Amino acid sequence: MRRLLIHLLLACLPLFAVACVTLSTTPPTSVIPTATAQLPVPPTPIVLTQMAEATALPAAATTSPSPPATRHSPPNATPHLLAGVTIDGLRARDYPGGPVERLATLETTEVYTRYHIAYPSDGLRVTGIMQVPAGAGPFPVIILNHGYHERAGYWPGSGTWLAAEFLNRRGYLTVAPDYRSWGASAWGPSLFHTGLLADVLNLIGALATVPEADVTRLGMWGHSMGGGITTKALTVDPRIRAAVLYAANSADDADLIARWGPGCLPGETQYTTKCNPAEVILPDLPPAIVAAYLSAAADPAMLQQIAPIHHLDRVSAPVQIHIGAADGAEVNATPPEWSTKLHEALLAAGKSSELFVYEGQGHLFAGAAWTEMMGRAGDFFDAHVK
Repeated sequence: MRRLLIHLLLACLPLFAVACVTLSTTPPTSVIPTATAQLPVPPTPIVLTQMAEATALPAAATTSPSPPATRHSPPNATPHLLAGVTIDGLRARDYPGGPVERLATLETTEVYTRYHIAYPSDGLRVTGIMQVPAGAGPFPVIILNHGYHERAGYWPGSGTWLAAEFLNRRGYLTVAPDYRSWGASAWGPSLFHTGLLADVLNLIGALATVPEADVTRLGMWGHSMGGGITTKALTVDPRIRAAVLYAANSADDADLIARWGPGCLPGETQYTTKCNPAEVILPDLPPAIVAAYLSAAADPAMLQQIAPIHHLDRVSAPVQIHIGAADGAEVNATPPEWSTKLHEALLAAGKSSELFVYEGQGHLFAGAAWTEMMGRAGDFFDAHVK
């Protein structure tokens, strides 16, 4: 039963309310925003019906060796109840994914064909958007990890669709997972974002079933919460050949908890108690898991085992970081010092990192800054992925 509870932790919904962004409803007039335009949304967003909530099944990784005992436990002791969400625990398991279903062909242009897809992750059905460039494949792949978005207004491709088309034009197949509980995905809990991380890593495994995808040439791009997921992925999965972080969450989970708290309990309201009402999920987990989670969130020693910034020696891919100098002014945005902190830590660990700071830009870049950021990202992927 204890091992089942540990693996249930890996089927997760985020407990940090980050970067709740409202995008402009202005229809796009070009692929790249103009110097005065805000980031737009497509003129007809895809609206999908939320699937019925599903109970997470044990992942295929339940046959993997048990995670090693944590530093809280003496040798040969029973593993900590949250051992599965530590970096060591995440590295000890498998992410096999499964067949990618093409649920619908949504659009075909001279640049790409867009598909609504689904794939398995830890016994859950996760949906997303895949865009395949025109021409003969297989193509190098960029996984696009979106930031936090209130579920009621979320649509597949939200926060990533402009970057997808930009990269399609450069010959990349792009995939933007909705994550569990977003879009038409099944519901599943997520402690320290590790359920969302599992959805991203299972997608890598699933892409092996896509003939047009060359998974040996794989990069990752993440904005805000998706940037934090990308950073954690770099410490777990060596299949990622390069990563671009755009206004990313801190790589130190202690920073996230200090800014937004560990999560919501019934009756708490957004920001007044550092939580987001969309994340009221702790009561849906077994009491022992809730207690262990809240204890871990307040334990600096345990957070060191969970936060990727303490495990950058595991990173094998070069990293490019973009942050707006005016980001972080709003309570739900990401302070620029988080990006600086990660960049300096990567360099101290002997890793390859580039940091670009954009004056006057906030959490969402606009106009020339967005074009410059994506141009740098495209060149970076060309050098390390293509």
